[in-house]
Amino acid sequence: MSRRRVVVTGLGVISPVGNTVEDAWKAIKAGKSGIGPITLFDASSFPVKIAAEVKDFDITRYGLDHRAARKMARFTQFLIGASTQAVHDAGYTKETLQGEKAGIMVGNCIGGLDVMEEGFRKYFAPDGGPSRIPPLTSPLMISNEAAANVSMLFGLHGPAWTLNTACASGTDALGAGLDMIRSGRLDICISGGTEATVSGFGIGCFAALQALSSHYNDMPQKASRPFDRDRDGFVLGEGSAVLILEELKHAEKRGAHIYAELAGFGTSSDAYHITAPLDDGSVASLAVTHALEDAEIKPEEIQYYNAHGTSTHANDAAETKMVKRAFGDHAFHMKISSTKSMTGHLVGAAGAIEAMFCIKAINDGFFPPTINLEHQDTEGGCDLDYVPNKGVEGIIDAAASASLGFGGHNGCIVLKKYKIL
Repeated sequence: MSRRRVVVTGLGVISPVGNTVEDAWKAIKAGKSGIGPITLFDASSFPVKIAAEVKDFDITRYGLDHRAARKMARFTQFLIGASTQAVHDAGYTKETLQGEKAGIMVGNCIGGLDVMEEGFRKYFAPDGGPSRIPPLTSPLMISNEAAANVSMLFGLHGPAWTLNTACASGTDALGAGLDMIRSGRLDICISGGTEATVSGFGIGCFAALQALSSHYNDMPQKASRPFDRDRDGFVLGEGSAVLILEELKHAEKRGAHIYAELAGFGTSSDAYHITAPLDDGSVASLAVTHALEDAEIKPEEIQYYNAHGTSTHANDAAETKMVKRAFGDHAFHMKISSTKSMTGHLVGAAGAIEAMFCIKAINDGFFPPTINLEHQDTEGGCDLDYVPNKGVEGIIDAAASASLGFGGHNGCIVLKKYKIL
């Protein structure tokens, strides 16, 4: 029995580099950074004063008024925006989704941090206490709220799942959607990730961990510099990206535009450390190998690899070793880049937006750059072709994208140019 093929028929994004797919991809192709001074709170007393914020986001563009928005955390509003774009891009409406075997798989790491912070602020205030906590704090802060609101918006009666595997959440959500469609449980899956952690508490927590870049507060667009000798941490970002996954025959029957085929997924767990990756990349490489095997594709058939590439010394060196293990000698011949150099790190949404960029790279025949790669850290083991500073054109038939999360969560997907067999 042949396996059900899964294709991508819709895309949507809310991001630091643009709030439409067209705008975001245009920025990525141009090597434009979305990182700037923090505006969402007063960061003057913080060691980190920069982030990759979403700009000019207006929830009313997606059919909701501000009264409805007040009942949604910021990460939920982002998912509403990206999902609405993707659903419409796929040619669906709420009415045409009715009766379909449709569901939603969302990657999210932290949930409604803005809601939590406001609740804590009122609880611990001098005149605070439990009676001061806003009544909707609990339902708004929990991480499943975003998927639940999208399911209600479009009347989806299939599964509405939220996956939390830290920074691998978005990639794993795509893998879960792939498996649900392959199994026949779904024909259509709204799949992606969302995150909104740029708040005083969010920045404070990651800064206390010494994970964030703090040396480039006066040059924010230079701060995210994966694989560069002078990197000093990642830049926290926010946003959402959504892909509409669909069973191939179902998509063909309705004449849908097909962007690419989601061909494979692999996952593994380092079982090593709560924040640091296993430094030899041996277990993370299994996620890539499993994804390639699942896609029934050889390592040398991948032309582009979108790296997790966080701009930390631990990740970039370990990931380079991982790539060499998974791809062998081909690692030195394929193009690799980290679009986090422009978007910052979208945490639970990172894998989803990077999958979207892989699809656009395949469609346009364009390898996105890793910007700010001024002094490649070859002495630290980062000695592959990371497409420094300027993107290049070229044929891309297949791409892989991996995400490596705190706790040792590793996920990888393989995307292929759609071909009629």
